[in-house]
Amino acid sequence: MMVAKMTKTSGLTFIELVIAMAIMATLAATVIPMAEVTVTRTKEIELRRNLRTIRDAIDLYKADYTKAVAEKKIFATVGESGYPESLEQLLEGNDWGGLYPFKKKYLRRIPNDPFDRDDYGWGLRSYVDEADSNVWGGDDIYDVYSQSDAVALDGSFYRKW
Repeated sequence: MMVAKMTKTSGLTFIELVIAMAIMATLAATVIPMAEVTVTRTKEIELRRNLRTIRDAIDLYKADYTKAVAEKKIFATVGESGYPESLEQLLEGNDWGGLYPFKKKYLRRIPNDPFDRDDYGWGLRSYVDEADSNVWGGDDIYDVYSQSDAVALDGSFYRKW
């Protein structure tokens, strides 16, 4: 009678394990930087969207002010630009002296700056401030910008957007 011998072994050799680990390390070394860039790009998209949302709301507020003055629903005062005095005015809304039968609100909430690590909030510029001013005049809000000192993927500063 013949006895069958088992000559096949199962499992991986040490060399196969080393090669598999080297391949996995190479893949991880290429994936991690791409993931970091993806996270930064997503934050940049969110920053652009939030800036556009606030700036559009400011422009709509100004347009309604101009319309209310033109239709003589409110009277313009000397030195008044028609822009909101605070971002909260965009949340609270205004009926513009009867231009609307309700308080027209321009934002549901104030979007946050995704690159604001220190909780500074948005940088503000008034109508009389210079275009690249970093100090708010305090009269009204003509523009908003990020206060982050970080550099974008395209090499520009977020505060210049």
